[in-house]
Formats: sequence, structure tokens, C-alpha cells
Amino acid sequence: MLTILGFAMIATFLVLIMTKKMSPIAALVLIPALFCVAVGQGAQLGDYVIEGVGNLAPTAAMLMFAIVYFGVMIDVGLFDPIVRGILKFCQADPMRIVVGTAVLAAIVSLDGDGSTTFMITVSAMYPLYKRLKMSLVVMTGVAATANGVMNTLPWGGPTARAATALKLDASEIFVPMIPALAMGLLAVFVLAYVLGIRERKRLGMLTLDEALAREPEPETVSAGTGGKDRLRKGAAAPVSASGTGTGSGTSAPAGGTEDADEDDDAFQGLDPNRPTLRPKLYWFNAGLTAALLAAMIMELLPIPVLFLLGAALALTVNFPHMPDQRARIAAHADNVLNVSGMVFAAAVFTGVLTGTGMVEHMADWVVGTVPDAMGPHMAIVTGLLSLPLTYFMSNDGFYFGVLPVLAEAGAAHGVSPVEIARASLAGQALHMSSPLVPAVYVLVGMAKVEFGDHTRFTVKWAVLTSLVVLAAGILFGIM
Repeated sequence: MLTILGFAMIATFLVLIMTKKMSPIAALVLIPALFCVAVGQGAQLGDYVIEGVGNLAPTAAMLMFAIVYFGVMIDVGLFDPIVRGILKFCQADPMRIVVGTAVLAAIVSLDGDGSTTFMITVSAMYPLYKRLKMSLVVMTGVAATANGVMNTLPWGGPTARAATALKLDASEIFVPMIPALAMGLLAVFVLAYVLGIRERKRLGMLTLDEALAREPEPETVSAGTGGKDRLRKGAAAPVSASGTGTGSGTSAPAGGTEDADEDDDAFQGLDPNRPTLRPKLYWFNAGLTAALLAAMIMELLPIPVLFLLGAALALTVNFPHMPDQRARIAAHADNVLNVSGMVFAAAVFTGVLTGTGMVEHMADWVVGTVPDAMGPHMAIVTGLLSLPLTYFMSNDGFYFGVLPVLAEAGAAHGVSPVEIARASLAGQALHMSSPLVPAVYVLVGMAKVEFGDHTRFTVKWAVLTSLVVLAAGILFGIM
């Protein structure tokens, strides 16, 4: 009976969030609460939730302060020279532009937010693609796949969800996965190089002056906008330091080379005059970020503690006045609230699933359906299942609803939960192009690409990248 109710609870949760009848936070709380009552354990609901909240508090703290930290780093201009350097490297060579797109998307993905990554990447690269008449689906495909690989960072979401669902430490999952993820990122760069060579053969090479003198192609219908967007020639949608879609530093000029300085400004990715810039503190911020990432990899302190200290230092040094600090925190409050709220809501779901015994009964059923020969390879099975499951359902549904069952099934065959958790990250390169990911609509909307065109182009390359990550994990003995 518990097996049936467990699967019914997961199915109800998935249907409600996939059909957008309920928000993930509401579904994570209300559905398990109802099923807890249905199995006759309503009196224990409070105990399950309190225990779950205690287990998930470190993960929520990590996500909260990581979002604030990297948001502040974007605000103060840490990534601006990187953007300018990539654009200078690209010149008017299609191959360099595509590779630069992958590098820029990967670097900006350090903030853990897909929407911000796509805003900055498209704002910086869109004018080049338009003026050279390059394929915009190449830009969206490369950016989405690079972000998908980088999305596995502990503060990006999937790793935190896996750690939350299986009550593991995020660093225990992520740090050993670095070689496999590095191979996945290398695969994205190789893909970008190949696609760039193909674009170079199709279009040829121009000097930067010739590219600036070129008239961009007419605008097409913007995906998700319900009509045509008339932009100035070569203009990209502007983005502010906080990623809210406002600013003045990204629009391309009307064409011609009468003013070289203005033309160069067309290739800026962020507003170069935004008031939050702190150029005198650049090396402090760069050093702080490098030290923070090094300490995380070396596990000098728990990740939540590192980001808590890093965010406090970044705010205090860059914005010593209290009103400025409050403004920066408020600018990133939406992301912080959404992510931390999701984690604490998940305490109800995982607490009920585990406390009532549902997950144990479901795992017994899954173990019975898996052939004995495949039992010791449950990590590989999990990795393969993560591709279609994270594409056709949200990360919330997969990691909170399906992963605990796979972990229990693996444990019955001697496969540790941490191996299952690592394998579950393999499908993230594909997940970032899922129609259930809101950030992908930011990407295709700003790039003026139809979602169907993006999907047809990207899925095959994203699947290949995910398989590279999985194969590297097996080869390196990580899973």
C-alpha cells in the first residue's frame, strides 16, 4: 500500500508542477502533507518536517550566500574585463565568436543563475552574430549546453538538490566529479570549435572594421514575445549588473564606421557606466573569488561557511555604507528567496517520503524490477535515466521524487548513495534546454530564436555532452 501511495504522491507532485497548476514550493509542502495524513501518520508530520529542516539548513545557507556573493561580483564589475577580453579575442572570426560564446557562458555561469548567464552572454555576443549574419541557434545551443555543464556547481541547483534529497554533503558529491565535468566542458569547447569552423566556411572571415560596417539582418519574431521586436540595427537586449534587463551599454549603433569609439561600445556586454562598479577593488574581488573557490575545492571549511564569510566580506568592502549594502541585497532577494524557499519546502517532501516508509517500499519494488545483473550498475542506470527524466520533468521532480528511490535501489545492491548522486548530474547539459526551464525562454527570447529551432539544433549536442560526462565519470572511477 505504501508503495502505491508513494508513487501516487510523486506522480501527483510531478503532474501539478509540470502543468503549472501549483508552484514547486506549494507542491513540495501541500502534497506530502496530504499524503502523510492519507497513510495515517498525520500526527508525526511535525516531527518529519522539523527533522528535514534541520538536515537542509546548511544547503539553504550555501545557496543563499552564494547567490548574494556572485551577484555582488557581477555588480562590481569582476566579469567585465573577461567579457571585453573575449570580445576582443573574437574579432570578426566566426570560429572565435562561437568559442568565445562557450567560454563566456561557462565563466558567467559561476553565479549559479541561468537567467543571468544568458542575459550577459546574449547581450555581449548578439551584435557580433547579427552583423556577421551568423546562425543564432549556434549561439543559443552553445550557451545553453555550456551553462548546463556548469549548472552542476554546488550552488547552481542540481548538486544542492541531490545533496538535499539524499542527505549528503554537497562537496562530497561535487569535488570528485570535477574531472568528469571538466571533460564535459571540454566537449562543449570542442563542439563550439567545430560549429565555429562550419560557420567560418559558410560566411568567410572579415576584419572587425568590415564587420562594424555591415548591416545586420532584419529582426525575426522573438520567441515568447508574441510579436516582432523592432530594435536598432545590431542591438542586443540590454542587461544591468543585476541581470534585470535594464541598462544602456549594449546597444549597437545604426551602422557605418563614422565613430569608431561608439562602434566599439556596441560590443560591450554590460553597462560600463553602472554605479555599482568598483574598479579600484578589482584585484581584491578577483583574489577573494579565487581564494573562495580554492578553499571550496580543498574543503578547508564547509561550503556554507565559506560563502557566508565571502558574501559578508564582499558586501562590507565593496559597499561600506549600509544603504548600499541593503540595495545590493534587495537586488538579489528574489533569487535568494526562491531558492532557499524551495530547499526548506523540500524538507516536507523528503521528510514525509522517508519518515512514512514510502521510499523504502518503493525502493524494494524498484529493486525487484531491476535485473540482478544490472543491480551493481545502478549508478550507470541512474546516469542514463537522468537524461530523459531531467528533460521531461523539472529538477525538483527528478531529485526530490525519483532520485531517493534510485538511491535506495542502488543501496540494496551495494552502490553508495553518493555514487548515485554523482551519476544523477550527468543529464544537466540536456536539462538546460528543457521546455520546463524558465531560463531557456530568456535565452531564446533575447536571441530572437524560435524555441522549436533551438530544441532541434541543441538536443543532439546536449545529449552527446551528457554522455561524455557519464563516460568520463565511469572511466575515472567516480561512479
